[in-house]
Parts: sequence; C-alpha cells; structure tokens
Amino acid sequence: MRKAFLVGNAVLLAVAAAVAVHAQQDKSKRPSPPATAKCELAGGKSITVDYSSPRAKGRKVFGGIVPFGEVWRAGANEATTFVANTDLMVGGKHVPAGSYTLFAIPNQDKWTLIISKKTGEWGIPYPGADGDLARVDMKVSPTSAPVENFTIAFDKSGKGCTLRMEWENTRASADISSM
Repeated sequence: MRKAFLVGNAVLLAVAAAVAVHAQQDKSKRPSPPATAKCELAGGKSITVDYSSPRAKGRKVFGGIVPFGEVWRAGANEATTFVANTDLMVGGKHVPAGSYTLFAIPNQDKWTLIISKKTGEWGIPYPGADGDLARVDMKVSPTSAPVENFTIAFDKSGKGCTLRMEWENTRASADISSM
C-alpha cells in the first residue's frame, strides 16, 4: 500500500512538473507577452523587432520603474531583437544587415537608442558600451492618450520607416531608411 502511495505521488509530481514547464514555454501566458513589429521595405527588404510587452498596471513607468538616464532593455523578459535583411541608416548611423539587440536610455526630453552587436542575452544586464554598434538620438513626444502596453511599432514613410516606442504617456522615435 505504501509503495503504491509513493508511486502515485511520484506520478503526480512528474505531471505537475511537466505542466509547469509547458506553462513557461507558452510565452503568450506571461505577464509581459511576446510581440513583433515589422517594417516592409522595397524589394523584399525588411526589419523585424521581437520584444516582450510589459504592462503599466497603474505604475509610474518613466522616471519610476524605468529610471531616467539608465540603460533599459526596451521591453521585458528576453532581450529585444532587431533583425534587418538589408543595410540601413538608423538616425543617420549606418547599420549593416544582421541581427542586433536593442536597448534605450530614456530621459524626459531625449532618448538614446542603443543598437548592440551582442545577441542572445536575456534582457538584462546590458552587455556594455564595448558591444554597441550605434547610439542614436530619439525624438520624444507625449502620446495622445495613455498607453497601457509597452509597444514597438513602425510607421512607413518614403524609402523607410520610423521606429516608434510608446508606453505610459511617452513616445520615442527614430527614422530608419534602407540604403
């Protein structure tokens, strides 16, 4: 009887562990679910950003949970990736085709977008300036309404697009064009 009880508990424990692993693998159930932004450029060229979208949940975001003047991972969970299949100009800086990690330094009046050559990290810690490919000034403006979910998006324009990050009541943007 005791042996059957132990075997039964072992089976229940194994099932619970399998369920927990599956829940961790289903990223859509995370508090900061995965999201993707894509800009389609001429000639089949594109830019794709994969990130996790945290929620404000009534918290003070910029100058609060995301301090001003410090490197931020521009999302949550895994590092935010930036993949371009063509050479680009991002805020006036050359970015060769490839895979990169995005970080940002938010301030009240100006943000800095960091395009890091180091990839594959978790979202934090920032790997350091020695891995930066480029640092680009971003324009900052207020949003027309509060933004609950951190959002990265692209607005198509001419030969390129504008990368836009929005959360709480802040919009930061940088112009991107194909070469």
